[in-house]
Amino acid sequence: MMNRADLLQAAKEAVESRGKAYAPPNGNFRRIAALWEPILGIPVEPHEVALCLAALKIARLVEADGDHPDSWIDLAGYAACGAEVTTEDDNDATS
Repeated sequence: MMNRADLLQAAKEAVESRGKAYAPPNGNFRRIAALWEPILGIPVEPHEVALCLAALKIARLVEADGDHPDSWIDLAGYAACGAEVTTEDDNDATS
């Protein structure tokens, strides 16, 4: 069983690894949002990408009765990325 500190450390490592592989969250989530907009027919913001990806992980955890450590790690990572892109979006608006 993973404790809070271990889960958050694993999420930190996953976010850093994926940031190197796919680009930092702000750029990557902007790209995802741009791809989702024509599919959904509505504007999509980067923080909404994080929310939707977190919801995916929650749905999977419900199906697995909460017993899938990787989904908990990813959920924490998406929360961190969502907070980061929101902060960056706020900074972009004031620049």
